[in-house]
Amino acid sequence: MNSLGINKEKKSTRVIVAMSGGVDSSVAAALLKAQGYEVIGLTMQLYDNKTFNHKGKTCCAGTDIMDARKVAAKLDIPHYVINFEKEFKQKVIDDFINSYEGGTTPIPCIRCNEKIKFQDLIVKARELSADCLATGHYVRRIEKNGHSQLHIAEDINKDQSYFLFTITEEQLDFLRFPLGDIKNKDETRKLAIKYGLNVANKKDSQDICFIPNGSYAETIKKLRPNTAKPGSILNDKNVVIGKHQGIINYTVGQRKGIGVNSEVPLFVTKINANENTITVGPRESLKQKELFLKDINWLGENCFYPNSKAFHELKVKTRYQRPSSLAKVFPISEKKAKVVISSEEDSISPGQACVFYSSDSRRILGGGWITNENYVELER
Repeated sequence: MNSLGINKEKKSTRVIVAMSGGVDSSVAAALLKAQGYEVIGLTMQLYDNKTFNHKGKTCCAGTDIMDARKVAAKLDIPHYVINFEKEFKQKVIDDFINSYEGGTTPIPCIRCNEKIKFQDLIVKARELSADCLATGHYVRRIEKNGHSQLHIAEDINKDQSYFLFTITEEQLDFLRFPLGDIKNKDETRKLAIKYGLNVANKKDSQDICFIPNGSYAETIKKLRPNTAKPGSILNDKNVVIGKHQGIINYTVGQRKGIGVNSEVPLFVTKINANENTITVGPRESLKQKELFLKDINWLGENCFYPNSKAFHELKVKTRYQRPSSLAKVFPISEKKAKVVISSEEDSISPGQACVFYSSDSRRILGGGWITNENYVELER
């Protein structure tokens, strides 16, 4: 058994590395090559830079593809570019626009992982007779009792487990994460320098890859004209107090740019796509303990539905940079659940993810998408 948990010699183990052109995936490829594996780099062409008027700091297009090619040449590994523009538009970009039109706040990075990287790219890797697919994500894959488990990264500040909750156990069996045990990003950059990689000092991408300068609404308007329709702004008593220029300009928890004068700060507390209204109120009205989930993915050999227990005590995260909180998860069906958090949180937004963790916050147990639907719990 080699260090990747595959029963083959390293030189006979074919590893496909998803190379975005950034320092993380480049170092992942370098580490695997140095360990003696047969490494092939695949880079996804996801969109045309000209369509989105990009000037860098993204991934999977333009200069990033060139950077990935240079890294592959330096490492002396084969490198291929796979055109996923059609799939990315259908599964990620259109979903992003539909979500904002529906009054929810999407996370396209999770959708890309779910629908492209860990679905379409895995298919391509298998077509190339790969033994596994490696990425530059900061998470750890641990095998225990014959099952693959997903755990948070050694570097908690770089941990990306929140964005990977949709992984299935079958996919996890095929995936590898060489950077999971890296202590910090400085160590990653030092390794890039050690291997002579041109991306050693390349800045991390900050924005959503297809959104230049973080201008969500402007990008939506460009891709789907006539999307922004004016409507009413309501207070917490359903009284009209202003006009908005389209619900795509707002998200739950937003304070800036509402356009209503008030003696106290107002926040967006609700978006009603059917009525084309937004509701605003004081910060206190954002706080809640209960939420409902749809499209749940249970990750693990004993997770959790069907199960005789009425609820499960877990840790949950409702935002990427928010600490995990103790909660009770009440399964309603295999794909739906009610979550009751131990203490109130604000700005819990439909369209965002609620990710499940073990009681020590180390292992990822799945998660679901926050919805504004209220489910009726099924009798057990």
